[in-house]
Amino acid sequence: MFEDRADAGARLAEKLSEYRASASSAGSQRHSASTPALVLGIPRGGVAVAAEVARDLGLSLDVVVATKVGAPGNPEFAVGAVAADGEVHTNPSTALPADEVRRISGPAHAKAVHEVSLFRAERGPLNLEDRTVIVVDDGLATGLTALAAVGYVRRMGAERVVLAVPVAPPDTVGRIAGYVDELVVLESPEEFSAVGRFYRRFGQVEDAEVLTLLARAAQRTIG
Repeated sequence: MFEDRADAGARLAEKLSEYRASASSAGSQRHSASTPALVLGIPRGGVAVAAEVARDLGLSLDVVVATKVGAPGNPEFAVGAVAADGEVHTNPSTALPADEVRRISGPAHAKAVHEVSLFRAERGPLNLEDRTVIVVDDGLATGLTALAAVGYVRRMGAERVVLAVPVAPPDTVGRIAGYVDELVVLESPEEFSAVGRFYRRFGQVEDAEVLTLLARAAQRTIG
């Protein structure tokens, strides 16, 4: 059980200590000694966790956007997820063909593009070429959004992709592990119904909070 997203981020940072900026500059064999890892949070809740990871490890923070594609007539059921570049990851459990999921992904893709514009404002495109990237969310259920985000990071040229989350069910962990170079999951309970059940405080993260967390991280990096 986590107190809140900041607590979850602090605990994740402990597990990711080998990526600490001082450790990378000392020459860890797991990642580039000259270029520290970059932490990317999946909005919105993932950014609140990622902000603590980045702060504790002395790393830069940014966002990677992916959004759920809801089923026709049942938008809460994810038939897939789409990244900001329009690439769709289809839920293998859905009866809809992949082509149909891609066809109905337009609104979700538009939302992803809007969120990139909102959260990255006037900053230039992400430069992930040959970088170690730590993708962070506040937990996984199906893991579809995380997979779409990870795929985007790969296509952007990241050399090593780490996915770090506080909690995820075992079947999701098993399904996702092969898509990343390293998967860090703090808790993987057999009985899993929703991510929020594993937090004492799991309020909705608003756009303004995401923008504040990103601005604070940018100031810390500059400073």
